[in-house]
Amino acid sequence: MRDHSTIRVLQTVKHRCGYYSDRFTRNLVVDPGAEHLDVIYDSLTASGFRRAGALIFRPHCETCNACIATRIPVPDFKPSRNQRRVAAANQDIRVTQSPARFTTEIFGLYRRYLTARHPSGGMDNPSREDFENFLLSQWSRTFFMEMRLGEDLVGIAVTDRLSSGLSAVYTFFEPELKSRSLGTFAILSQLRLARELRAHYLFLGYWIEGHPKMDYKTRFQPMEVFRGGQWTRQPHTS
Repeated sequence: MRDHSTIRVLQTVKHRCGYYSDRFTRNLVVDPGAEHLDVIYDSLTASGFRRAGALIFRPHCETCNACIATRIPVPDFKPSRNQRRVAAANQDIRVTQSPARFTTEIFGLYRRYLTARHPSGGMDNPSREDFENFLLSQWSRTFFMEMRLGEDLVGIAVTDRLSSGLSAVYTFFEPELKSRSLGTFAILSQLRLARELRAHYLFLGYWIEGHPKMDYKTRFQPMEVFRGGQWTRQPHTS
């Protein structure tokens, strides 16, 4: 096996930030042709990297370091009163694990979600290729957590297995069921599975302090953040 220290890390060109319209961003991307990406992915996730499709990346902006990797220590997690209500309200939803793949049913839900959440934002009206390039890869241990209400598919939590736990890659759900808080329910379901697997962590991706689209991550406590090359507990202020 090749020494991981020799793996090349590439830098993307600058592009518009998806969170701040007046900022530009760039990423560090692990050489997609590197050997043993599944092994590298485990160790790099613990160092603040993420997966998108077949790429392992980390934000590397010139004048901004707002994106901070987060994880939940599974044994220490305690649901809040509101999260317990969400779990109780969704007891009629059946959650199962299935292979990560394209189907017309899953893709239809994905399109409806993006159309409702990101209208005219560049992500709406995705193609099958967009779906596969963003969510799937041949080397990762990815599975879908399917959420069904009766026979209807109402949510998918794209999840990766790691040696240290699970990584929440992306979640999409039926936009008409907003009152069910299916995004929260998906994370609770991932945490429940992680506890069953005796996993140490659920990695929740990047958090931007004070950003309205990212505030939901602080509701899962305790939360650890990756700063200065180490994981520390983020104080919970609310």
